[in-house]
Amino acid sequence: MIAASAAKSRLPAHAPGMRIGLFGGSFNPPHAGHRHAALVALKRLRLDRIWWLVTPGNPLKQNSGLPPLAARLAAAAAVASHPRISVTGIEAAIGTHYTHDTLLWLRRHCPGVRFVWIMGADNLRGFHRWWRWRDIARLLPIAIVDRPQATLNVAGSRVAQALARYRIDESGAALLAGRRAPALAILHGPRSALSSTQLRAAGQKLTSPRS
Repeated sequence: MIAASAAKSRLPAHAPGMRIGLFGGSFNPPHAGHRHAALVALKRLRLDRIWWLVTPGNPLKQNSGLPPLAARLAAAAAVASHPRISVTGIEAAIGTHYTHDTLLWLRRHCPGVRFVWIMGADNLRGFHRWWRWRDIARLLPIAIVDRPQATLNVAGSRVAQALARYRIDESGAALLAGRRAPALAILHGPRSALSSTQLRAAGQKLTSPRS
């Protein structure tokens, strides 16, 4: 962990009033599906920027074979390749292991920024296993990007049911960043079937010195 002032200097450009989407993950490997979801969120939520938060490791997964953070950051930046998508490894810099703690830190150190948490519909099914997931929902509005084979399960997921009264109509998604949390929007439309899990299974993965 480094000092807060030094960590803040590593953050992508931001300013009070900006609408920024936060899209977290291991990005092992990053792929066009990540970029597709980011572009959908940028357009539908009318965001100024999206930050890809490349995590040092997923607390719910085995990370022994995870490629180095620097390699995943470089690969993610190459895939993102968009002036409004920034790739950052800020979690490693501030020493957080859980999404809740990362979001709390960002809220404290980026006052006035209107953050939105973005996730794929496939991840929503396991969101109730995340540490302090209910508090995450209280910290930021959440946008769910539809994914193949996940559409029918989204509304029936434990989290979607718990947040049902806070769900806004998709037609009002452009207002999500300005809403007070909890708030939930589910974005439908063209979908990408790519997944990091499938790519790794097919042998398309970053190389780790330990693997």
